[in-house]
Amino acid sequence: MIIAGLVLAGIGALIHIFIFYLESFAWTGLRARATFGTTEEEANAKTTRALAFNQGFYNLFLAISVIIGIIFVASGQQAVGAALVFAGTGSMASAALVLVLSSPDKAIAALKQGIVPTLGVIVLAIGLVL
Repeated sequence: MIIAGLVLAGIGALIHIFIFYLESFAWTGLRARATFGTTEEEANAKTTRALAFNQGFYNLFLAISVIIGIIFVASGQQAVGAALVFAGTGSMASAALVLVLSSPDKAIAALKQGIVPTLGVIVLAIGLVL
């Protein structure tokens, strides 16, 4: 179960690395605009570009904490690694919850970014308890 939880957490990290790319580097592109539901004018606005760039790095840092946590668990430092994985995936899941509560029209996006990390938290917790 621990390995399954780490795999799910790792997939969540990869999703957030992709979100980082979309927000920080491809924000004005067609794929990012379709993903985030922005118009060309909104995406090209100086304020949205700056906010998206910054938000992308938040997603990257969450992913990095999960990846480092997985490395720690794999190297035998289970407590430290699990703490990092839980912090990263818990933040990912919490951000998805905030998104769906604040913008119900973005429920699909919230599910895409939050379901895998949430499953990672649950499966890893079960694996550590058993």
